Amino acid sequence: MPYRRTEKVVLRLAARHDAILAAARALASEGGMDAVQIAAVADRAGIAAGTVYRYFPSKMELVAALVNALSEREIGAARRAADAAPGPLSALTAAIATFAARARSHRKLSFALIAEPVDAEVDAARLGYRKALAVEIEARVRTAIGGSHLPEQDASLAAASVVGALTEGLIGPLAPETGDAAKAREAVQAATLLALRALGVADARARGLIMQCALPAAEADAA
Repeated sequence: MPYRRTEKVVLRLAARHDAILAAARALASEGGMDAVQIAAVADRAGIAAGTVYRYFPSKMELVAALVNALSEREIGAARRAADAAPGPLSALTAAIATFAARARSHRKLSFALIAEPVDAEVDAARLGYRKALAVEIEARVRTAIGGSHLPEQDASLAAASVVGALTEGLIGPLAPETGDAAKAREAVQAATLLALRALGVADARARGLIMQCALPAAEADAA
C-alpha cells in the first residue's frame, strides 16, 4: 500500500516551501537576483542547504519559482484593482496605477523581477512576468478601445510601451531617488498620467481618473 502523507505533514512541507520562497524574496529585495543563492537562502530561512535542494534542485529552479510567485501576486493585484473599477477607463487606470504604486514601493525587488541585468537563464525565467503584465494591460486597452473610450491603436504595442515607460520611469536606473512617501506617490501619479496621455486620454479626464484611483491602498499592499 503506497504511503500517503498526513495533512499535518503536507502542511509542514508547504510551510517550509513558503519559508524558502520568503527567504529568497527577502534576499532579492536587498541585493537583487544575484543574492538569491542556495546557501544564503538556507541561512535566511534557518534550515540546511540540503533541505532547500530537496525543494529546489538548482538555483534556477528556485529563481523560477520565486519569479512565478511574485508574478502571480503582482498580476493578481493589478487585475483585482481593475475588476473593482466602475468602467473601462477606470479599470485601465487602476491596473496601471496599481502596478506602478507597488513597483515603486518595493523598487529594488521590482527592478530585480523585471529589469535588473542578469544572465540569460534568469532573464528567461523573468520574461513570463513581463509578458503577463503587458497582456493584462493590453486587455484593458482593448476593452477601452472597443467602448470608444480610446482611439484606435495597436493595443499590444501600446501595452508593451506602457510597461517600458513605467519600468524606466519608476524603478530603472534613471528613476529619481526619493525616500519621501508623498513624493513617491506623486511620481506614481505622474507616470500613470503619462501613460494615459500616451494612450489617448484627454488630460483633464486622465487627471480625474487618477484622482479617483486608490493609490494609498495600492501602496499599502505592495509586493
